[in-house]
Amino acid sequence: MKRVKRLETKHEQILKHIDGLPVGEKISVRQIAKALTVSEGTAYRAIKDAENKGYVSTIERVGTIRIEQKKKENIEKLTFAEVVNIVDGQVLGGRAGLHKTLNKFVIGAMKLEAMMRYTGPGNLLIVGNRTQAHEQALKAGAAVLITGGFDTEEQVKKLADELQMPVITTSYDTFTVATMINRAIYDQLIKKEILLVEDILTPIHETTFLKTTDPISVYLEYNKETKHSRFPVVDENMKIQGMVTSKDIMSQDENILIEKVMTKSPMTVGAKTSVASSAHMMVWEGIELIPVVNDNHMLQGIISRQDVLKAMQMSQRQPQVGETIDDIITGQLSKSEGNAKGEEIYRYEVTPQMTNHLGTISYGVFTTIVTETANRVLRGFKRGDLVVENTTIYFIKPVQIDSMLQIVPKVLEVGRKFGKVDVEVYNQGKLVGKAMMTCQLLDRP
Repeated sequence: MKRVKRLETKHEQILKHIDGLPVGEKISVRQIAKALTVSEGTAYRAIKDAENKGYVSTIERVGTIRIEQKKKENIEKLTFAEVVNIVDGQVLGGRAGLHKTLNKFVIGAMKLEAMMRYTGPGNLLIVGNRTQAHEQALKAGAAVLITGGFDTEEQVKKLADELQMPVITTSYDTFTVATMINRAIYDQLIKKEILLVEDILTPIHETTFLKTTDPISVYLEYNKETKHSRFPVVDENMKIQGMVTSKDIMSQDENILIEKVMTKSPMTVGAKTSVASSAHMMVWEGIELIPVVNDNHMLQGIISRQDVLKAMQMSQRQPQVGETIDDIITGQLSKSEGNAKGEEIYRYEVTPQMTNHLGTISYGVFTTIVTETANRVLRGFKRGDLVVENTTIYFIKPVQIDSMLQIVPKVLEVGRKFGKVDVEVYNQGKLVGKAMMTCQLLDRP
């Protein structure tokens, strides 16, 4: 695709420089500022951006190091640098290996010989004040995490430096450390399943865009070349200024500048925005294409409505790894026999973890129950996917722990692309909540 050429900004030059550094190299603001002749403020902002992008990691008392950027499929693997931050640890030796990733952790609560049978290259041995175990683990290619705030002998630290495998100490006990690391891996697994805009966007080098100073004739040229009718418009600094469509240029002179006819201040999203959020925005506002921008509002690429809906439909068919709170709530929702009017009825028991500090059902849990029952009843009318457009909670009365709720969804309206459901919630025959939900119904390709 044809696009306007531009010069790299200082920020982008620094990111490119950091990306080209060898994995494991230490980075400092002063070093980057000197190497690229930029201010320390510019260098600091770029290093922070690189940290957000996942190819550097900052550790207290160690500094910032270049790490391998993890791909989506490997996101659940933690680097030893991340482990240090998770357990509030201190690095005793082997700092040069902090960028490496661990493939599993082993709890050293057994005899040394048995412990070593389970410990291999790329592992993390979690163990107390057992110097021999520290040494044997390093020789087996594993890193060591010492619990209880203990130190280790100088020969172990020296070995760690030679083998470039970290030895870390933390004040937490073994059980707490294992729980913390397990939780971090679990959180990463859930993140892995959340589709972000950066996973599906058309990047800047493949995006056709116009400048505010371009005449309409350039739009016509791009339209003919790409067969697209919508383009983002940027200024000379690549900051997004507007969107231009065929409707905007209709009956206009070819020599008129784009900035005179474009729609100004368009909606934008960031690379870390979820695809689900973008889909809701597009459906609600009737938008076909959204520019993707960075924190400085500079164009990074585009996403189309078609890309977003296709990605959402694909993600709904993927097996989930790890449960979210929504999964736990909807898993407890069961269908019971219908009432005399032939309406579907669902049952839900209010367990302690579903309540707020007052011991009554939380607002978030109530909303999830309402949304899920409306989804289930609409799926009975149409095979396909749903995008929630609007949920209105009319009222909700306090519901105590261990209450058994009856949820009655009533379909008020259902068409080819639209559905509206009224949901009533009862406790012991009394109405305790009422809501209305509207959805966009999507055909599966």
